[in-house]
Amino acid sequence: MKSKNTVIKILAELCRLLIGVVFIFSGFVKAVDPVGGAIKIGDYLTSFGLDKLQPFTVLLSFNLSAIEFALGVCMLLGVYRRYVSFLVLVFMAFMTPLTLYLALFDPVSDCGCFGDALVITNWETFYKNIVLSAAAVTVFIYNQRLFQCFTYRAYWFVALYAYLFGVGFAYYNYNHLPVIDFRPYKVGANIPQLMEIPDGAPEDEYKYSFVYEKDGVKKEFSLEDYPANDSSWTFVESKTELIRKGYETPVAGFNIYNGEGEDVTDEIIRNPGPVLLLISPKLEDADDERMDEINSVYDYALEHNIPFYCVTGSSPEAIDTWSDNTGAEYPYRMADEVLLKTIIRSNPGLVLLKDGTILGKWHYNDIPAEEDVKAVMDGCLDGQRIKSKEDVALATNLLTFTVPLLLVWVYDLLRFRRRRKEKK
Repeated sequence: MKSKNTVIKILAELCRLLIGVVFIFSGFVKAVDPVGGAIKIGDYLTSFGLDKLQPFTVLLSFNLSAIEFALGVCMLLGVYRRYVSFLVLVFMAFMTPLTLYLALFDPVSDCGCFGDALVITNWETFYKNIVLSAAAVTVFIYNQRLFQCFTYRAYWFVALYAYLFGVGFAYYNYNHLPVIDFRPYKVGANIPQLMEIPDGAPEDEYKYSFVYEKDGVKKEFSLEDYPANDSSWTFVESKTELIRKGYETPVAGFNIYNGEGEDVTDEIIRNPGPVLLLISPKLEDADDERMDEINSVYDYALEHNIPFYCVTGSSPEAIDTWSDNTGAEYPYRMADEVLLKTIIRSNPGLVLLKDGTILGKWHYNDIPAEEDVKAVMDGCLDGQRIKSKEDVALATNLLTFTVPLLLVWVYDLLRFRRRRKEKK
């Protein structure tokens, strides 16, 4: 009996750790890139015919990441074990059938459960949720056997603080660039290299078949045995099936065009000198509060003969409206809206390239002031200045979360020991 209880205890604790780590990781990477989460939620809403909810995608992204993060923290620390295990079970009871539907009918390419940090297929997501569902059932049944790091009096603080931190962290990344860039277009990335296929890389493998008809009967043949020289068979159709996916380049479909529709990609990513790109997927939705700072950067570029382009997915009419409203005089280039949203999570955002390498990226809230333009550009010629800022921002946010929890844990532990002594 004692051995059985030990096994159950170990199993429940392993399930607790699994759920806690997965939920924290999932919530964290979503909060790192709330704009990407909002885009993925928008894809879901479109696929299910719920376009009326599109204005709430950012709000939904914030809350989804914060709820997952808070549930993971509470599960990992043994806070509100009964309620949290029940909520996790309800969460998995909703997500598992949903991911089965996604796997069967593929309305979106991937579920986005781990953002761009870890992209897995819809079937892999479903299998992952089967494991998590089993773990959720286990912790729900044996929730009172789970380890707890805090006493009951501190539960409210841990749960509330975890949720508020999740919202605040997502809000920070929404108003600045993500503290960790999981996409291919991170600082230091060389775009031409990311578009190349390495020598010896596996290629896509296909199975080809042909359908022929004879005497009213249709038959499918392979490439090796189809009746090419038999006139008694009549060709009906050919079929192509992908057997094995080959190597996919991290960057595909990177194309930029001028107003005449000519491809000018090489002029931008093969330029040996600095190139500044003001990226705006849709100028109609772009924030124009920082136009003075952006125009100052453009003036600096003109003064130092640095190419400066506004790259957008908007129509010529939208471009004219933007120029009229903001007084913008810089030249425009066109690119796919999805590509631009992937390059930078800001509308507009500023990107500094040199010979195809991304040296710097700025959210519109972080555009350098006119007097700092030269200093900032000189500082990021090796990419280290931008990367160090990202590292500092990440470390600051992590300390903001862990230090208060640690202090509360110490206080809670000392209070618990003091009360035990008083009872004795």
